Amino acid sequence: MTPDQRPDPAQGRPASPPPAAKAADTTRDNPWPLRRLTENIRIYVDRMSALWVEGQVVEYKPRPGTRMAFFVLRDVETDTSMTITAFPDVLDHAGPGFDEGARVVTRVKPVFWERRGTLNLRAAEVHLQGLGDLLARIEQLRRTLDAEGLFSADRKVALPFLPRVVGLVCGRNAKAKDDVIVNASARWPGIRFEVREVAVQGQYAVREVSAALVDLDSLPEVDVIVVARGGGSVEDLLPFSEETLVRAAAAVRTPLVSAIGHEGDAPLLDLVADYRASTPTDAARRIVPDRARETEGLAHAVSRMRAAVGNRLMTERSQLALLEGRPVLQRPTAVIDQHRAVVDSLAMRLGQALTRRLGEERTDLARAQATLTAISPQATLERGYAMLRTPSGALVRSSADVRKGDLLEGILAHGRLVAQVFGTTPAPDNPPSPQPAPAPGETR
Repeated sequence: MTPDQRPDPAQGRPASPPPAAKAADTTRDNPWPLRRLTENIRIYVDRMSALWVEGQVVEYKPRPGTRMAFFVLRDVETDTSMTITAFPDVLDHAGPGFDEGARVVTRVKPVFWERRGTLNLRAAEVHLQGLGDLLARIEQLRRTLDAEGLFSADRKVALPFLPRVVGLVCGRNAKAKDDVIVNASARWPGIRFEVREVAVQGQYAVREVSAALVDLDSLPEVDVIVVARGGGSVEDLLPFSEETLVRAAAAVRTPLVSAIGHEGDAPLLDLVADYRASTPTDAARRIVPDRARETEGLAHAVSRMRAAVGNRLMTERSQLALLEGRPVLQRPTAVIDQHRAVVDSLAMRLGQALTRRLGEERTDLARAQATLTAISPQATLERGYAMLRTPSGALVRSSADVRKGDLLEGILAHGRLVAQVFGTTPAPDNPPSPQPAPAPGETR
């Protein structure tokens, strides 16, 4: 039994030794509780004074409405990283260039969180430095070009469905070149490329990329131009935000596709291009259609067209059958027959009316004839009367009209005669009334 392990009178076993005063005094049998360690680390960290550090912001996701902002600061030479916490207004004072990739200098105070056992830095001031100033100038350039309308949606033109030749601006022996050509050729075999391999980073990038854009834009067979680069750091992508290059891209008349960097990268070339591809592979998918899918779509379209034509023919046949089933088409004279029946009915009624009218007219005519016969001189002659006329043609109405020896013409019912007057008898003053008088010029 060691000196530290004296028996405990109450429990009959050795008593626990007192905790070690220093970390160096701890043993396997006499360790520190974890809280003792975290308390000591916190006490030690709290004794540290505030200091200035510099590094590059590699992770930053703004969270509006939160009480504390977080970002990760990295030493680019050793890849050492630490989480920085700051109140949102501290980052607001840093300026618009504060974002991932910005190089900053910040005044921090180390903070140790006992419960989580983590160490981070609390920032009291953040200032952009180096690249941060560049990003601020790029932001100012973005606003200027935007005000000029270079980023307006009205300036953008649609990409062709199937270009004859694709102009490709890429780095020398770059993977982005293979990504575009291989993926585009897989989608549409035989697609032609006009490739311009240039510097895509460094001091010559702006000049060579701008010259390649002008060269490809002058070729009439090039229907679309792709500027591709397979990502990189913020510094590597700076040439694609240079004013000279951006204005050269804006002056290109051929539809332009920007495939710079990855999804999170956003150089100014993306804003002026007609289409912004997230990656070179995405650009390949956008500039040419998928032949297999187009063939399948064409087959579906043909099938739908045939079905539509078949349905239309079926509908038209049904409509034609309905038309053929109508009485007027089965017996075209049906309408005429109806009118013929009406005409026949009217003709019959007209015939009956004419017959009736003719009967009435015949009856009237018979009555008129009977009346005329009754009052006709011929009827009087038929009863034995005669008319006498002088040689001058005047009718003899009185014995005073003739003298003895005059020749008279007698008109009988049948024939005529000539008579000579041998004498006359004057008419009595009062002739008997009951005796009907003969017709004028008549003799017994």
